[in-house]
Amino acid sequence: MSSNAATDDSLPWYKTLNRYHWFVFIVASLAWLFDCLDQQLFILARNNAITTLLGEGADPAVVKAKGATATAIFVLGWATGGLIFGSVGDRIGRAKTLAITVMMYSVFTGLSSFARTVTEFEIYRFITGLGVGGVFGLAVALVADSLPDKARPKALGMLQALSAVGNVTAGLCALAVAGVDPKVSWKYLFWIGSIPAFLCLFIMLRLKEPEKWVQARAASKVEGAKKMGSYGELFGDPRWQKSALLGMILCIAGVVGLWGVGFFSPELVGPAMDKSLRLEGLDGKALAEAKGKWTSYNLIIQNIGAFLGMIAFSKLAHNFGRKKAFAVGFICACAATMFFFLNFNGKSDIWMSAVMGFFQLGLFAGFAIYLPELFPTRLRSTGTSFCYNVGRFIAATGPFTLGALQLKLGDKAISILPATADAVAKADAKLAAFREAACWLSLIYLVGLVVLPFLPETKGQPLPEDAPVKA
Repeated sequence: MSSNAATDDSLPWYKTLNRYHWFVFIVASLAWLFDCLDQQLFILARNNAITTLLGEGADPAVVKAKGATATAIFVLGWATGGLIFGSVGDRIGRAKTLAITVMMYSVFTGLSSFARTVTEFEIYRFITGLGVGGVFGLAVALVADSLPDKARPKALGMLQALSAVGNVTAGLCALAVAGVDPKVSWKYLFWIGSIPAFLCLFIMLRLKEPEKWVQARAASKVEGAKKMGSYGELFGDPRWQKSALLGMILCIAGVVGLWGVGFFSPELVGPAMDKSLRLEGLDGKALAEAKGKWTSYNLIIQNIGAFLGMIAFSKLAHNFGRKKAFAVGFICACAATMFFFLNFNGKSDIWMSAVMGFFQLGLFAGFAIYLPELFPTRLRSTGTSFCYNVGRFIAATGPFTLGALQLKLGDKAISILPATADAVAKADAKLAAFREAACWLSLIYLVGLVVLPFLPETKGQPLPEDAPVKA
């Protein structure tokens, strides 16, 4: 017995998995990978979709404002779906609920392509967001409860790292339609986003509920037992309440930093690339196509960096502990984001996107590993989803906060220009204001450092459970 244990401890994590473990890991990873693909397809298709729906001669400023609103609505749906389906997953099962959420985001992504008005488009995006929001907590809880303890942290880090593959795929899809009429190319991207619906067949037919969850559900049916997936129970027990509230703040720092700042890098990349490409003599259709391609290249490079960052964070968390890894991660994410927004100026600087992606997305491997280690089986999906998704309610204000700050700083910058300043000078002043606004908002990463001293170190510890009820 001890000899086998020693042998198991010496094996890499992936060699401790049997065929069914691999099936669970692959299905959960694909559900989250396609979820992230959907998110990025929306970001890439957003402006063309809204421009088309507004009609000929749409004011670029109105398109930008409507894009910010659509993003906020999508993120609000995401946050709401996470809170709802996290609890449902603990109550009726991770596998069943995962199938529901994947089907929801697939179907309504496809329907987004048939929207006839901006309002209809926003409704579809909200419902898509409900499904998107539910997947992370369910996929993470499913893997955490199904795989051996030795494999769990590294498998969860890899699950999160594979999300970058979904993001890179979105960039490749955008490249594939770069030469297509913008009035229809966004529809193609949403059709691609509807493909994951087929994954539901495998989830519903072959995926079983984890034995840990089955046992916890049976125990919950005993009179006087604690409930499954209850927010009242999550906040009624001081131990789980502390984990939920501090874990929420930890996630807010990463989620708001990414969705409130990081994913608005195209707002800087676009104008910077435009200026860089014009200097090469491009204009008209050639300029538009080149900008589209380089924006896609930027997304791909950013997410290659993200993949490597999530692998690196997983190793750091494994070797030095979760809290030390987060401390390094938050500081580096803040510095890398500021560096990017201050210094990105064109094609030659595209490597900066990889650096920003490395540190910004690296944190999310930490969330996948750490959050399930804070809650018992009966509340694992609920607690994980709560922490991960509440930050999205704040992140939903990011586009408006960034826009308002940019406008205020931009107006100030333009006011000190000489009266003879031309449109180019004013555009440069506005871009400089955007850079400054993004740097101020990047400080949100440092909020994560504040709560780390009060959170437990879970490296090498078994998943927590409720204390046994005394007879």
